[in-house]
Amino acid sequence: MRRGFTLLEVIVALAVFALAAVVLGAAYVNVLGAYETVARGNQTDEDVRFARAQLLAEPDHDKAETGSDFTSLSGRQVKWHATITSTSTADLFTVTFVCDLGGAAGIDPQTVTENFTVMRPTWSDPTENSKLKQDAQDRIATLQGKTTSNK
Repeated sequence: MRRGFTLLEVIVALAVFALAAVVLGAAYVNVLGAYETVARGNQTDEDVRFARAQLLAEPDHDKAETGSDFTSLSGRQVKWHATITSTSTADLFTVTFVCDLGGAAGIDPQTVTENFTVMRPTWSDPTENSKLKQDAQDRIATLQGKTTSNK
């Protein structure tokens, strides 16, 4: 008696193998696509982080609001600017940071907006700053039950 596979069994085995190969191939392509998406996101985060660092390193208030631009490692043109608003606390500012990331090969343009509070003594107007400090001293004296004679 001859032992072996029938033609039908061979065709079914090849079909199962082909189906498994297609499923594994599609999964591999999805994994590669996910890696590419994460890499693009990391590059965007890195560009925004660098632009934010430029803002925070700028000692001049007007230059910080005007912003700057640079070309990132991925070839994107990055432009940033900020709206800086003083608060009721001396040397403390509310910043609205806008970073425009231009398109590059395979990357869509993006705009990232962040709001944060930062302490920057060099951005303060000396007259306004001394008034805010005096107001804080007056509030502290009032809370402590003391009166100020500087008024």
